[in-house]
Parts: sequence; structure tokens; C-alpha cells
Amino acid sequence: MQTYHPSFIALFSINMGYHTGERILVFSDLIRSNETITESDRDRRSRLHATAQELAAFAAQQYGNASFVDFPATPASGAEPPLVLWSAVFGETIIEQLETTGLMGSLLDKTITPDDLERARGIVTAGKQAVSDIIIALSNNSTSHTNFRKLACHAGARFASLPHFDPDMFATSMTVDWHALAERTHRLVEAVNRAEWVHVECPNGTAMHICKQGRHAEGDDGLLTADSAFGNLPAGEAYLAPLEGESHGTMVIEWGPTAKLQSPLTLTISDGKVSRIDGDDPLRQRLEAKFAENPNCRNLAELGIGTNDKASRPDNVLEAEKILGTIHLALGDNTGFGGTVAAPFHEDYVFYQPTLTLVMPDGSTEVILDNGQLQL
Repeated sequence: MQTYHPSFIALFSINMGYHTGERILVFSDLIRSNETITESDRDRRSRLHATAQELAAFAAQQYGNASFVDFPATPASGAEPPLVLWSAVFGETIIEQLETTGLMGSLLDKTITPDDLERARGIVTAGKQAVSDIIIALSNNSTSHTNFRKLACHAGARFASLPHFDPDMFATSMTVDWHALAERTHRLVEAVNRAEWVHVECPNGTAMHICKQGRHAEGDDGLLTADSAFGNLPAGEAYLAPLEGESHGTMVIEWGPTAKLQSPLTLTISDGKVSRIDGDDPLRQRLEAKFAENPNCRNLAELGIGTNDKASRPDNVLEAEKILGTIHLALGDNTGFGGTVAAPFHEDYVFYQPTLTLVMPDGSTEVILDNGQLQL
């Protein structure tokens, strides 16, 4: 197996800002026996798990206080991870308190009320000295949009999420000039935050009117050095949670998380939710099953704009959504970045050669992407 030790050093020193004595936890997931996946994806996931183990072993040798946890993959990105991971990150005392107060069950199934979530935050804050300082999430399914991640960050943990990661990315999108990327992302965030609506058009027929009223865009620049910092690696996007119930239009999906669709799917968005799906690709059946499980999975959860000039591969959504000049739209949970819809699901879809127009409060407009070319 290839050794990524120079990349591991950069990860901890540049991206995570490691300080002597901090506790590091690395986790990954295992392919479940009932999963149906391609051989290429099986190979990537096997390499991902092995690399996570190697990263944890390197951290333990290099820094001294590091551990590794794995578990069978969750049903989908956005679903809560199992209790074994919660215990490893938060410690047994916090978990016992969450169970004794009856909060653990609703945290795990994402039915917790805002008041009870505040109670859980209080328990975690009181015991935060036991919580891991740096968390590297090398699971295939994302834990970004979970109560687990939010509470870990609330306790001060710095959290890097790498769902669908391919170790080959250490030689591509992870070699970006992080400080130049941060400056570019900041400019884009400032521009988007002047707008109330964002219009998106793509050559494939995608045409969306996305409501930003009352919402604040943020940037994911890969510099996760402050307490409670959270972001993807590889990084590079400006993102926001659209105002629920307002966005509308058509999304033509050509790429899934790790492969091009057999044929495009057309999703009609009405009142901020998927109201109709047209097309025959198997992704349709999977989405319809998610919608049947929980109607909140229909929610238009996110608009993101890629800013990483070293990202290029379209067949892996973690990198594809960071490609400079792309946009991505997500369905499902958006509670982790300013939205109000909780769901055990969050999935991003990337769109190419977009033209993105900002509509300001006074009705004036500004084009910030023109056929995939950044105008700022």
C-alpha cells in the first residue's frame, strides 16, 4: 500500500492545526454484507478503510494520543453513526448522562426537539474535557449533517469530514494552495451574502430559483484550526441553506455520488421540495424510497459553489462538488448550517458549466459564474 505520511503531516499541521497533547480520533466504516456496490467502489472503500487505519497508526506514533474506530456503514449520509463512535468521541460519562436523561434515543433517530437538543448541549459542554480534540471522519457515508457532529463541534472539537474520499486525492485536490483557496472562497461568500435570490442555469436544462432571504452563506476553506471548526477535506466551496418552502425550478441530475447516471433524472422543485421525479435511472427508486421513509428527505437543503482549482474528478462527489466553477445542490438535512429541516439523509448532486446570477434586495443582478467561469 502506498504511504501517505507527508500528506498526513500536512493534514494535521496545516488543515487541523494540531497542538501538542491533543486527542485525535480517526474513524471509518465497513461495507455491509447487504450493500450492492460496484467493484470499483468496493476497491475505493477498501483503500479508504486501510488508509484510515494507517492515518490513526501514524498519528499514534507521531503524536501519541490517537485512536481508531470502525463500524458497519450507516444506511445513508446524514444518518447518525452507531453508539460505539459516540462513546469513543464523547466518553462514557457523557453517554451515560445522555442515556439516563432519555436523550440518546432521540439523538440517534434524529427526532430530538430543539429544547432537548439544548439539554444535550449542556451535558456535552459540562463534560467537554473528555471529548476528542481532533476528529478525522474517513467513513464512506457522511456524518456531517448529524447530531453527533454538531455536538462534537459544540464541545470544541475540530472536525474534518471526508465522505467518499479516495486516497488518490492526497496527490490532487489536497495539494491546493489552501490560503489562496481561502481568499477566493471568502470573495465568493461576500458576493453571495449581498443577494436575496440566486438563479442557476446549466446547459443540461437545470434552471433553479433559490431563495436566500434571511440565510447566510459560509465558506469551507479547509483551514480547520479554530475551536469547533468543521468542514470537508478536500475543501473548497461557498454554501448556504436555502430558505425552506420558497425555492423552485428544475434539477437535471447527471451524476450520482460516485458514478455517472445511466440516464439523467429530472427533479421538479416546488415550494422548496422535490414534487416530482422523471427518468429511469436506478437513483430514482432509491430517492423515492428515502422520500417514503421520511418526507423531509425531499427538502432542497443546500446550494454550494466550488472553489478548488486542483479538484477535477466528476466521479466522486466529495471532490466534484469542490471543482472551481461548478455548483451543487443537496436534498435532505440542513440543520447543521443554518436550516431547519432534520432528516436521516443528505446527498449532493453536482452541476457543470452553470451560470449563476445573484438578485439583490433592490432587484439588481450580478453574474458571478458565467458558463462555469468565475467572474469575481
